[in-house]
Amino acid sequence: MTVYKAIGHLRVAILYTISMTIAIDARIIATTTGRYIERLIHYLEKIDTDNDYLILVRKKELGYYTPTNPRFTIIEADFADYSFGEQLGLKKLLDQLQPDLVHFCMPQQPVLYKGTVITTVHDLNLLRITSNDDMNPVELRIKKQIFRALLRRVAKKSRHILVPSEFTKQDLLQFSGIPASKVTVTLEGADTVEATPFPVAELENKPFIMYVGRAEPYKNNRRLIQAHQQLLKNHPGLRLAIVGVKDTLRQEDMKWVKKNSYKNVDFLGFVSDAQLAWLYKNTQAYVFPSEMEGFGLPGLEAMGYGAPVVSSKATSLPEIYKDGAHYFDPLSVEDMGNAIGEVITDQTLRKKMVAAGKKVHASYSWERMAKQTLTVYKEALKQKPTE
Repeated sequence: MTVYKAIGHLRVAILYTISMTIAIDARIIATTTGRYIERLIHYLEKIDTDNDYLILVRKKELGYYTPTNPRFTIIEADFADYSFGEQLGLKKLLDQLQPDLVHFCMPQQPVLYKGTVITTVHDLNLLRITSNDDMNPVELRIKKQIFRALLRRVAKKSRHILVPSEFTKQDLLQFSGIPASKVTVTLEGADTVEATPFPVAELENKPFIMYVGRAEPYKNNRRLIQAHQQLLKNHPGLRLAIVGVKDTLRQEDMKWVKKNSYKNVDFLGFVSDAQLAWLYKNTQAYVFPSEMEGFGLPGLEAMGYGAPVVSSKATSLPEIYKDGAHYFDPLSVEDMGNAIGEVITDQTLRKKMVAAGKKVHASYSWERMAKQTLTVYKEALKQKPTE
């Protein structure tokens, strides 16, 4: 081997042994989407012993996640999404920290930050939403315009984009015009809770179907409630359990149910892990009525517990759930009710959904997602800047 070849191999070896400092924007770690961030960090701690990580969180979440790997450090970054603080304060903080790479786990980020960036885009739902009870039409229109401009900028400046499904990838490519080689699908996972199932008192010994998630209009909760009322004609004792924080939107749904004198609807609010495990294990069906999703994590979690899943056939959901769910048109109350009714009355179909769902659930892995993400980190630092 010549001296020059030896020096070349040494340089390559040094390149792969120098540790990187990676900042992960985890400011939404305590939200529903934050499950992705929490699992990513959890598994990166297990698989990466070479690099240093700075986990950026809001002040109120400083104690939410405690690293066990000494190379992971929690950093306060108390800047709200879509704020001047995010654009100016977060940029200043990153400039001070000087990480080799920043992983923004949402498109929201300081657009003037010049460091190496990768971004996760979970979905483009905001561009499709036509109404939101939590803001007036003018506010929604302005937010959509901001998001549209931000997403175009982020797609261009990021070294790489991560998405949770092929549907979201194609959606983003069509919107942004960036090359397909710049986008990687990192399928998520769905861990089951280790807690011992604990009954929800008001549902013990009662037949029920369930939904877990938020109450935004596109989540389609009201059509689910109407479909449940349709089912009461043949299943008068059937209850509908709706799990999720009783925020402003959910309280509006509760008032709407009362106004219409709808029966057997239980708004459970937040439940413990043990109670959630019990609900999944005892439900007649887990129903996911959403009109649009980038991945659809709740239904996958339900499959892991052996719950038969009845799902909307919109956007990414058939791609993710495959043959593990029984599908319906989310815009048709009648079709939704019929699909749910088929699963709770046809025992052969029910057993088929349970078995298929378990296989689908087993095919996903948070650890695999973390490994793919780490590979993207390494590759992104080798690339030349895109602008």
